[in-house]
Amino acid sequence: MASNSAKRNIEDNGSDDQEIKKQRRPVRVWMDGCFDMVHFGHANALRQGKQMGDTLTVGVHSDAEIAKHKGPPVYNEEERYKMVRAIKWVDEVVEAAPYCTTLETLDKYDCDYCVHGDDITLTSDGKDTYHVVKSAQRYQECKRTQGVSTTDLVGRMLLVTKSHFVLDDESAPADKEAVKEIGQDRTTKSPWTGTSQFLATTQKIIQFSEGKEPKPGDRIVYVAGAFDLFHIGHVEFLEEASKQGDFLIVGIHTDPVVNRYKGSNYPIMNLHERVLSVLANKNVSEVVIGAPYAVTEELMDHFKVDIVCHGQTPIMPDEDSSDPYAEPKKRGKFVLLDSKSVLTTSMIVERIITHRLEYETRNRKKQAKEVGYLKNKETANSA
Repeated sequence: MASNSAKRNIEDNGSDDQEIKKQRRPVRVWMDGCFDMVHFGHANALRQGKQMGDTLTVGVHSDAEIAKHKGPPVYNEEERYKMVRAIKWVDEVVEAAPYCTTLETLDKYDCDYCVHGDDITLTSDGKDTYHVVKSAQRYQECKRTQGVSTTDLVGRMLLVTKSHFVLDDESAPADKEAVKEIGQDRTTKSPWTGTSQFLATTQKIIQFSEGKEPKPGDRIVYVAGAFDLFHIGHVEFLEEASKQGDFLIVGIHTDPVVNRYKGSNYPIMNLHERVLSVLANKNVSEVVIGAPYAVTEELMDHFKVDIVCHGQTPIMPDEDSSDPYAEPKKRGKFVLLDSKSVLTTSMIVERIITHRLEYETRNRKKQAKEVGYLKNKETANSA
């Protein structure tokens, strides 16, 4: 099995690295997790994991395993399996992977070592789920993406409910404290359950973007939308849209534009977060950051768009009451697609609101386990 020396540098070393790669056998990397509400933080971990080897196998835990060790997942297992398969750095998905990673699992799938982020994952009894592979020196770490987590997204969604819109602290102290415990809270005692603000950089966008251009003769497909809380409905729509041509361009609307047609506290994820979520999808070739709501003549000519697609969601008129798809319709280049998926961002928010108390309890328990683990580790180190 590969030792630490077999680990490839995360940075591209150019032609020398490619030559070495040809001369040795492929390094197979294993990563696993819940991948609940799959977001760009998960995708970034998988990107790093793939760069540590040649092929990436990803184990996704079942609903039953997650409920036992962590609490109820937001997405069901079939949704999570499909979401992970749609990430462009993933070569293979293992369904219902065990919650605790074992040497037997690595050997079964012919993987050299396991990669995980530099946070901690604990079992229901507070044990490190990777302690076996760590002891066997078949474990590597990648950097956790600061500023995003499933925990944080749940907190953001709870703030969408009208009962949380009150600004007066004294009028709803219980609600405010509950959301703080679930969401983006810098006062939390656990460094993993609370998250810091995500800061987008050009480097991160470059890492997610393949930088490829359409080839001569390619049929260019354009779609646009919010793509908020990137979910299975988005995945299936983009998969369907990609079948309409050879090069899929996705326009991402700005936060104010999304708020105009979605209302409430939408979007839940900001523009840069939504851009990274879409860029991680294997069917997407390019993204337009802050795309205009109306698909204009200039946009279609600039990108040489052959077909513009929209899903089954209602089309809201532009601010001047005009049809945002008037230009592609005039050119005979507009088509409505039916991906057969009924899931929407609003439905995900409803899942959270309906099971709010369960998620609050889940995350309090998660934080308590992490704090207990840290205390025990500090005690052992000082002994």
